[in-house]
Amino acid sequence: MNKSNFMAEKRYLLCIGMLRKMLELEIITEDEYDEIDTILLNKYKPSLSALLSGKDLI
Repeated sequence: MNKSNFMAEKRYLLCIGMLRKMLELEIITEDEYDEIDTILLNKYKPSLSALLSGKDLI
């Protein structure tokens, strides 16, 4: 994994961590979580996290 890929993973995981906390606190709904997660996957294009998310990037 090169530095660029590592940074993409790191940024995605930081954002998704905050997103999960917002879901836990019921600030956002499951549907909003899924929508934002898809946006983050498309924005950061994390290679490993995309595989684990279970969502298609296409």
